[in-house]
Amino acid sequence: MERPGARSGHLPVMYRQVLDGLQVNGSGTYLDGTFGRGGHARGVLDQLGAGGRLLLMDKDPEAIAVAEREFGADPRVSIFRGSFAHIADWDAAAAGLDGVLLDLGVSSPQLDVAERGFSFGKDGPLDMRMDPDSGQSAAQWLAQASEREIADVLWTYGEERMSRKIARTLVARRAEQPILRTAQLAELIASVMPRGDKIHPATRSFQAIRIHINRELADLETGLDGALARLNVGGRLAVISFHSLEDRIVKQFIARHSKAPPSNRRLPVEVAFTPSLRAIDGAQKALDEETAGNPRARSAVLRVAEKLEAAA
Repeated sequence: MERPGARSGHLPVMYRQVLDGLQVNGSGTYLDGTFGRGGHARGVLDQLGAGGRLLLMDKDPEAIAVAEREFGADPRVSIFRGSFAHIADWDAAAAGLDGVLLDLGVSSPQLDVAERGFSFGKDGPLDMRMDPDSGQSAAQWLAQASEREIADVLWTYGEERMSRKIARTLVARRAEQPILRTAQLAELIASVMPRGDKIHPATRSFQAIRIHINRELADLETGLDGALARLNVGGRLAVISFHSLEDRIVKQFIARHSKAPPSNRRLPVEVAFTPSLRAIDGAQKALDEETAGNPRARSAVLRVAEKLEAAA
C-alpha cells in the first residue's frame, strides 16, 4: 500500500486523523489553506467525486508551482497564491465550505532548502519569508529593528529567556558587520547562551523571528475567523499546530465559539450565548507509529471543530 503523500515525496503529519476529522463528503467543497506539498490535499481529493471541489492556498510560490503541476489539470481544483488569512476574501470560497484544513508553521520542504533561510542547521541567506516576494527578510528586519523590538519578539514569539542579552549582542554585532547568513545568526546566539540546553541554542530565536517576519499568529487569528465565516453548517475545521503559541490561539478560538463565557453577576441582564462551533475529540496527538518514523510529528497537535446550525 502506498504511503500517504508518497507521490509528492512528503509525508503529511497526522494524515489519517486529519481525514477522519474532516469527514470528507464526496460532493462537498474543501479548502486546504496550507498546501505545502499536497499530502493532505491529495487525500481529500481522492475522496471527492465528480461534483466535489478542492480549493488550495499557499503563500509560498514553490508550493503553488507544485499545486499547479500536480493538481492544476483537475477541473475540481482551484488554486490561489496567498495567505489563508484571506480565506473569506477568495471568491471561490464564497459559496461555502464543508471543510477547512490549516497545517501551521514552516513545512519540511522549506526547512530542507538552505536558501530559504529557515534552518539554523543549514547555512544560507537569512530570509525566512514564506512568500519571498513580500515583506522584509529576516536580515532586513534585524538590520533596522531596535534592541527593544528584537528582545520583545524573541520573548513574545520564542519565549526566549535570554532575549535581552541576545538582542543587545545582535545590535552590537551588526554595527561591526551585517548579519546576512543563518550560520552567522545561529553562532552569534549560541555565543551568549548558557551551555547544557537539550535543544540547539538558536531554536527559540529562529522560531520567534520567523513568526514575526511572516505575521503567523496574526494571520492565524484572521484565518480562523474567515474559516468560520465560510464554513457551511456541519462543516469541519481541522488545525494542526506545532508549538504552544499557535495551539493556544486555536484552542481559545474553538472555546470562545463553543462554550458560554463565565457569567458576570454584576451585569443587570445575562447575555444569551449561542454556540457556533462544537469541539471534536479535544487535542489529538500523533500516534506512536507515526512519531517513530517522523520525529517532527511529536510536537503536532490537531484540533477539530464542527460548525453548528445555530451559527449566524
